[in-house]
Amino acid sequence: MNPPVAQQLSKTTRVEELAPGIEIIEECPRDIKALDGSLILLFGKWNVNDVVIRDPGLRRYMCLKPMLLPHTEGKYQNRKFGKAMIPIVERMMNQLMKPGRNAGKKQKAYKILKTAFDIVYVATGKNPVQVFVDAIVNVAPREEITRVIYGGIAYPVSVDVGPTRRLDLAIRWIAEGARSCSFNNPRPIEECLANEIIAASNNDPASYALRRRDEMERVAATAR
Repeated sequence: MNPPVAQQLSKTTRVEELAPGIEIIEECPRDIKALDGSLILLFGKWNVNDVVIRDPGLRRYMCLKPMLLPHTEGKYQNRKFGKAMIPIVERMMNQLMKPGRNAGKKQKAYKILKTAFDIVYVATGKNPVQVFVDAIVNVAPREEITRVIYGGIAYPVSVDVGPTRRLDLAIRWIAEGARSCSFNNPRPIEECLANEIIAASNNDPASYALRRRDEMERVAATAR
């Protein structure tokens, strides 16, 4: 099941689509090719060069570096803001490994995500990486609350969410939605993960991650 490889879009084209007149620099380069000049496809199937991140605030921190197998072996874990250099697909795989019986089983998480992307492609006919990125953009919250102690009394105060935390929460909620769907359920986690990604990308209220986002923003709105 190898879909046709879409034509590579230039960086200038993608920037103009997102924010005309504003250059947004990505931490991870996308113009990497194989030694023979061919495109590097994720899992040997999916092209990441034509993926568009529609949220300029997340563009710099969402890594879409072309890789056949997204596995950096902890290369950036001790660097400040090193998460911006880890491919977003690998971060999803890492989130699927915790907690529970999948802890530390990266090969199993790799197979789960690879199968889920195949299901997304069959269900939507679109590039599953683009669907996954759209799901993260829709799920990422923009407002949350924090506690401010004044005069010995703690008050909830609404604050903006930073881009790195927005990504962390979005990936965590998508993984939690797939895990809760497959728990004590004959449906495999691959199918649950694919359904969660599709629902989140379509702003479907059935998505667990979207419900968590709406709840967080609703509580933050009352604390303004």
